[in-house]
Amino acid sequence: MDVLQEHLVRARASGGVFARSIAVAPWGLRLPGTIQLAVHAMVQGHAWLWTEGDGHRLELKPGDLALVRGGPDHFVAHELGARCVLPEDFRSLHASDEAKLDPRAAVFLCGAYRFAGDIGAGLVSALPPVLSLPSSIDNPIHGVVALLSRELANCEPGRQTVLDRLLDVLVVLGLRAGLASSANAPAWFRAASDPRLSRALQAMHEDASKPWTVDELARLSNMSRATFARVFQVLLGQTPMKYLTEWRMTVARDLLRAQEVPLADVAERAGYSSLYAFATAFRRHHGQPPGRWRQHGLNQPSGTLEH
Repeated sequence: MDVLQEHLVRARASGGVFARSIAVAPWGLRLPGTIQLAVHAMVQGHAWLWTEGDGHRLELKPGDLALVRGGPDHFVAHELGARCVLPEDFRSLHASDEAKLDPRAAVFLCGAYRFAGDIGAGLVSALPPVLSLPSSIDNPIHGVVALLSRELANCEPGRQTVLDRLLDVLVVLGLRAGLASSANAPAWFRAASDPRLSRALQAMHEDASKPWTVDELARLSNMSRATFARVFQVLLGQTPMKYLTEWRMTVARDLLRAQEVPLADVAERAGYSSLYAFATAFRRHHGQPPGRWRQHGLNQPSGTLEH
C-alpha cells in the first residue's frame, strides 16, 4: 500500500450528487462553494468554468476534466458571464433538452465528493483552486469519462455500483494528477516517490501504532542513521520523529471524531503505550486533553493540515 493509498483509505471518500446533464444554449449552472470537491467532465460540446471573484477561467472541451475545491461559488455555462442558476432550477429549465437530441447541445457530468477528517481535508487543500486535466489519447481519464457518460445515459442492472466505482476511479486519477502538478503538494507526496525514503514513509503511514525508532526506519531505507535523518530533514523539512508524531496526531484526531472509538483504542492505534502517554502528547500539541477536544471537535469542521 503506497502513501497516497493510505491517505485515501483513511479519508473515507464518499460520493454525493452525480449527474449527466444535457443543455442547449443559453444555459448556466451555479455550484455552491460548500462542495468540498466538485468534479466536472465534458462529454460533448464545450463549456466555460469560472469561480466567483478570483478570476479563474477554464474552457472545457470533450474529454476534459476539472476539479474544483471548496471555497467561492463556481459556475459552468455555455459562455463566460452567462446567467447561472442553482442545480434544482437548472434541472427544471433544461428538463426537455435531452429529448431534443440537438447536436449543438452540451453534454457534461457534474459530481460532488466529500472526504472525512483532517486527512481528507489535507488532500483537497493541496490541490489548486481549479485543476484542469485536458483530454489526451493516452490519458485514462478520457476512457473513464466515456464509461461514466454511457452508464448515466442507460438504466442497466447494477448501474449504481458501476457509477460509484467509476467515480472513485475518476477522482483518484484526478487527485493523483493534481498532486503531481501542484506547487502546494504535501511534502509526503513528493518524498514518497524518492526511493531513499519511500519504504520508511510507507511503513510509518501503514502502521502508526508501531513504536518506530530512527534506527529501524534507517534500516528500512538501507541508510545509516545519520544519513537517513539528514535526507529526511532535507526532503520533509522536519525530523523523522516529529513527522511521525504529527502523523499520529492526525490519525488520532480522525479517530476521535468517530464517537464509537474509545479513548484507550485511539491511544493504541495512534502508537502510544498508555492512555496517559497519549493524553500528555495530545495536550502538548492541542492545548487540551483528547476527551475535551473530542467534545469540541465533533462540532467543528475538519482542518486542512498537510498530513
